[in-house]
Amino acid sequence: MTLRSAAWYSGDVRNAYIHRAWMRRGLPDDAFGRPQIAIANTASDLVPCNRHLTEVAAAVRDGVHAAGGTPLELPVFGLGETQVRPTAMLWRNLAAMQMEEAFRANPVDGLVLLGGCDKTIPSLLMAAASVDLPAVVVPGGPMLTGTFRGVPLGCGTDVFRLSEEVRAGALSAAEFTRSESAMIRSRGHCNTMGTASTMAVVAEALGTVVPGVAGTPAADSRLLEAAHATGRLAVEMVAADRRPSTFLTKASFANAIVALAAVGGSTNAVVHLLAVAGRLGVDLTLDDFDRIGSGVPVLVDLLPAGRFLMEDLYRAGGLLAVLREVRDLLDPTALTVTGEPLVAALDDAAVWDPEVIRPRGEPLVEHGGIAVLRGNLAPDGALIKPAAASPRLMRHRGRAVVFDSIEDFRARVDDPDLDVDADSVLVLRGCGPRGYPGMPEVSNMPLPRKLLEQGVRDVVRVCDGRMSGTAYGTVVLHVAPEAAAGGPLGRVRTGDVVALDVAARRIDVEVPDDELAARSPSAATVAGFAAPRRGWERLYVDHVLQADTGADLDFLVGSSGSAVSRESH
Repeated sequence: MTLRSAAWYSGDVRNAYIHRAWMRRGLPDDAFGRPQIAIANTASDLVPCNRHLTEVAAAVRDGVHAAGGTPLELPVFGLGETQVRPTAMLWRNLAAMQMEEAFRANPVDGLVLLGGCDKTIPSLLMAAASVDLPAVVVPGGPMLTGTFRGVPLGCGTDVFRLSEEVRAGALSAAEFTRSESAMIRSRGHCNTMGTASTMAVVAEALGTVVPGVAGTPAADSRLLEAAHATGRLAVEMVAADRRPSTFLTKASFANAIVALAAVGGSTNAVVHLLAVAGRLGVDLTLDDFDRIGSGVPVLVDLLPAGRFLMEDLYRAGGLLAVLREVRDLLDPTALTVTGEPLVAALDDAAVWDPEVIRPRGEPLVEHGGIAVLRGNLAPDGALIKPAAASPRLMRHRGRAVVFDSIEDFRARVDDPDLDVDADSVLVLRGCGPRGYPGMPEVSNMPLPRKLLEQGVRDVVRVCDGRMSGTAYGTVVLHVAPEAAAGGPLGRVRTGDVVALDVAARRIDVEVPDDELAARSPSAATVAGFAAPRRGWERLYVDHVLQADTGADLDFLVGSSGSAVSRESH
């Protein structure tokens, strides 16, 4: 086969000389005739969950060398969920665009994609799908379990829990601060089934990770062993021309949805999988998540829905053991980066701890997949994660307490005169892709202090933003269209009755449709919408799509392939 990189390196013309000479730096002559494998590395000191990926990249490099390829580390845009403001989601599409252009512009034949923190694996997959070069993911892995006062801590989930205890007066601020160093025990991403862990296991179920690798703890030497093997596989994939478009099908996404439900994964996976499918031209819709996943039992007893953490899931058998329990729900035709069907990797899988990975007949939640809601409050859909919600609130009517922006919410939520009770429905708007901008993780609003002091720990919350995969509560989120796109959420008023019925898949405000349509959003709501004048934020607001289709930019949907038409000199 003729390698793509040969267009840069072969021949004795001036341009080939330039490309070879500046890259030689001690390489032998035959280095330019081998498969050139780019190791796309999202490591950065400002992406704390990914800092160790440089060590992982070294193991990949050794594997590429061993298989006869030439490894080339390529730093790409890394996003730290905990660090960047206003929200990492604002830059997911920019990261994907930068990665796609870098992959296309350079003389590379295949890709090894190193990601961990929430947006890095989605953006890598979006870019790889659009450039369509042979590509395989190595997830960076979760951190080890830390303990505080003798109790295991789930990062993210216990931040929310402990911070509410402080606000309720049940935990001192000094003790809360002391928990910080225990929360993050080692290298790696969140150890709960948050978005980072979810996207790792979903990427494996999708077929883009070597089966059995996702969920390997970041500090475990077996991750480096897997990275070495993945480097070898990347060379093989180039030889076989095994590109994303050759094995990622609707069946692949169906398997990813089953896995998402079985592990009790993050709602954020919905918006990311929709975006990846959009790059591939796969007809995936919001309704597919409900149709395929809503009846799947949650088998993994892991925070935030259960008790354990990612290190426990790995020792209990990992994702493959989970998938073996629901093998009958998987599509056997879906292939992986190995060229073999996903289901072929399940034969030797075993559950070693039935408390962590529940038997099929004894699930954590019988029907725990993400539910898609519709109604006059969410004509294009909204999501709820039943496994993380309170069963008593899954059917509920309550008086709306409306907040026009996140700033309005923070200014008033702890006001002792706030007219709110345990039956109220908190409504926050202006937090969608266009309105914030970037669709931040604010939907799991902290409860008003007066309710916490009464012992209330959950109420129904409705928002056009997202929530952390580590979060919990009865939260209706990803409401589409968002308020800033003219959605009815912008016309709800405090005092309106909101009705939630998860079994019926409904979220409605009990206001006649003609009256609701005639209302105008309040001036405070409109004033809270993002109005950037320049730069990426301006481009984003002008072109971002809604959550129900993946919140990609309209001009980035689809692919351009790997062809480059003109020389550089």
